[in-house]
Amino acid sequence: MKKKVLVARPTFPDVIERLKQYFDVEVNPGDVLPQAEFQRRIADKDGVFAAGELVGEKELAGAPNLKVVANMAVGYNNFDMHAFDAHGVLGTNTPNVLNETTADFGWALMMAAARRVTESEHFLRAGKWQKWSFDSFLGGDVYGSTLGVIGMGRIGQALARRATGFDMRVIYHNRSRVAPEIESKLNAEYASKEELLKRADHVVLVLPYTKENHHTIGAKEIALMKPTATLTNIARGGIVDDVALIQALRENRIAAAGLDVFEGEPNFNPDFLVLDNVVLTPHIASATEATRRAMANLAADNLIAGLGEGPRAGNPPNPINPDVLKK
Repeated sequence: MKKKVLVARPTFPDVIERLKQYFDVEVNPGDVLPQAEFQRRIADKDGVFAAGELVGEKELAGAPNLKVVANMAVGYNNFDMHAFDAHGVLGTNTPNVLNETTADFGWALMMAAARRVTESEHFLRAGKWQKWSFDSFLGGDVYGSTLGVIGMGRIGQALARRATGFDMRVIYHNRSRVAPEIESKLNAEYASKEELLKRADHVVLVLPYTKENHHTIGAKEIALMKPTATLTNIARGGIVDDVALIQALRENRIAAAGLDVFEGEPNFNPDFLVLDNVVLTPHIASATEATRRAMANLAADNLIAGLGEGPRAGNPPNPINPDVLKK
């Protein structure tokens, strides 16, 4: 008998067909499953193709056959990895295939925030543009300014590479310093978080979400930033204290923000909607067809191999907790 797999959210039909070559596949054709329904559906499954579903102790305890949960994402803060280890379940993710696409989008958000693109477009669409004025929508320069990257992983490094074409100074903060040859190649200078926030003209967040990183940027950190600075978040909701950011934007204590992620998404604080100095997008930094296809196929590769099938049987490309494979 084929092993049973749940595809928890719709994905590309050809990816589904790949999975059906190996498994008995149940596909959720609609929106995100309520948590209780998700728990019910995985109860008899051997594997799950996930895209952000919460998987923890309760879910794993109720799914005794479950061996692999493949996340179609780089981040896996939706997984309780202690529970995964305790139940001998493998978690996987999809790193690397979205680095450049996500960096492109982060750059676009930063530029849009700095140059007041969204605000000026709304002004034009509302029929308010009646004349040219020397002081209309004066924004901040990107070229020749200082970029502060918090989280100097693959995507952070991709952003730093883009900065070289804009003749920017690059400072970064990370849990640990990157290798000296990477600093040299990117012309990047390590700084404490406090120093980075004080010096940077444009701060971009690309660090993973963990309990330790919750509200990495809050009222105290925002108070360190220049009043002309921008803040861009393409990492995860919860890294920024949204209430504190809204207050700072409302009071013009920083110039602008570009946000692709939010606390509690897809719900988010509606106070953002009345602010002119923020660019808002619905978690789409990796949203090109080529990249999303690459992510879906990599998640499928992980699931197929993790469940002992295909050319890489037993050796999935991206295990998060590889020690369970040894048990």
